[in-house]
Amino acid sequence: MVQSFENVKVTDKSLIWNTDMVETLELQNLLGCAATTMHSAEARKESRGVHAHENHPDRDDEKWMKHTLAYFDKDEGKTEIKYRPNHHYTLDQDECKVVEPVARVY
Repeated sequence: MVQSFENVKVTDKSLIWNTDMVETLELQNLLGCAATTMHSAEARKESRGVHAHENHPDRDDEKWMKHTLAYFDKDEGKTEIKYRPNHHYTLDQDECKVVEPVARVY
């Protein structure tokens, strides 16, 4: 991806109402977002919410009840995936009870 983005050029160099520059910056941002989404989805071996995985049609709370953190290095064109645990508590448990996670059914 890094090599192909190097071919993107901005011809309009003005600083006022430069839609060419804005669209190029948006493309650069969206490529990073797409890469992190794609790598995160590929790594998660379950189906959860709107993420449906044909090879893994069910939820797997034991292995995948966690947050995915994705980091994209635009210079290297590499995505790093990390995880952190979910917190199953509320800040004020007297006022707002914990809602246990359940599978969505439609």
